[in-house]
Amino acid sequence: MKYDYDPVPTKSFITSGTKTEIVIQPVTNFEKNDGSSLGKRHGQMFIYSILLFLTLSMSVNISICIVAMTDPTASINEDIPTYNWTDKSIILSAFFWGYMLPQIAAGWLVTKYGPKWFLVGAMTLCSLFGYLLPIMAESLGSKGVMGCRFMQGVCLSVVYPSVHALLGKWVPPNERSRMATFVYAGSPAGVVVSMFVSGYIAASWYGWPMVFYFYSTIGLMWSLTFSYFGSNGPAEHSTISNEERNYIQSGLKQGEDDGTFRTPWRKILTSIKVWALITTSFGYSWGYFTLLSEIPIYLKSVMKFDMESNSLISCLPYLLKLILAYFFSFVADKLINKKICSIGTTRKLMNGIGMVLPAIALLWLGNTGKDEVKLVIVLLIVAVGISSAGLSGFLVNHMDLSPNHSGTLMGIDNQFSLLSSALGPLSVQFLVPDEENADQWKFVFYSTSIIYVVVTIIFCVFGSGSIQPWNNAEEDRYQEKEKEDAVL
Repeated sequence: MKYDYDPVPTKSFITSGTKTEIVIQPVTNFEKNDGSSLGKRHGQMFIYSILLFLTLSMSVNISICIVAMTDPTASINEDIPTYNWTDKSIILSAFFWGYMLPQIAAGWLVTKYGPKWFLVGAMTLCSLFGYLLPIMAESLGSKGVMGCRFMQGVCLSVVYPSVHALLGKWVPPNERSRMATFVYAGSPAGVVVSMFVSGYIAASWYGWPMVFYFYSTIGLMWSLTFSYFGSNGPAEHSTISNEERNYIQSGLKQGEDDGTFRTPWRKILTSIKVWALITTSFGYSWGYFTLLSEIPIYLKSVMKFDMESNSLISCLPYLLKLILAYFFSFVADKLINKKICSIGTTRKLMNGIGMVLPAIALLWLGNTGKDEVKLVIVLLIVAVGISSAGLSGFLVNHMDLSPNHSGTLMGIDNQFSLLSSALGPLSVQFLVPDEENADQWKFVFYSTSIIYVVVTIIFCVFGSGSIQPWNNAEEDRYQEKEKEDAVL
């Protein structure tokens, strides 16, 4: 059996007077592992995937519920309350405004202190606000719903920086596309299930309030599970084998002193490669969340689908996205591991597939008549489904650039990309004043297509798949100290 890695010695930084020395301590009794067997990291990946499943389920269930909340015929139970609200797009965007605000702070905090208990607290609070939402809708109307959705967004803002920080600790580069895709596939899976289940429950005797109670209960169960089984990294896991721990840390070129790194804010914020990533994420999020939030309204208002058909058709694009995500991740890792393409080229290729092809589908959709029902459904499925290639593109690029600071990078990235997640659905409020006017929806599809193409070009020109020099802040500090000593 051949191995493409070596044991990584632990590095200690010792300061004496004005001198700082790196002491290399060799690893003894090193057990080798080729990564083919199941281990604790796979269990952690499953828990993270369920987390993203719940996060997206809680994010998008309002897209189905808002239809039921404003349609007296949606439920077979006439006693389910409904409302005559004209600010539906603002309600849809409220979650993203709350989600956007703490991103940079969340990324820094989970990197510095570890994500585990932040995640437990966040999911617990989010679930409690889910229980509260039907009560607030009845007592305060749409403003009460906006408040609950805003606070749920604030709670879940910690999720993506935490997951990226955890992946940076748990996943070696040769498994990155597959492992990250498995975890992030929880997102489209959450959308698929939430669209279908939420529509079914909202149309049932229990009505739309039960949707929020259902997901809040599962959220509390996840918090209890993760508080017991979760871990901030292999170094902290109590039952992981030495063999697997060494395999992970060797692949990441990390020793036991990980987690003490200072954040190189200046170098991160002045990196053109980081900004190429941020710009790409901004454009992707604009299209993804605009379609995610507005497809049910488009299908009801323009295509005239009923409640159950709406939820079923709305989830089909995300079912394809879930399936294709695994295919693209397999292709991406093969391209990298077989040395057919570099990491950077692979990320750019996946981005091109995941954005340019959906852009073409959306342009076509804008020129499709509302009587061409089958074609509309196919184009929506293609526009959303093929975007799954981006999971093996820009979405894992944070770990390519800096495994040690991937949580912080995701926090910065999300701060900007979630601005587009809020602006995208909100723009529909102005672009489509008449929801039944198919011509007005063209502006939504055209603008999204243009954004997709522009950010793809930017990433192809300025993006990178290489680890950046500022990844190891402690070594960077040591080098700076050496320069100071040389001057003295």
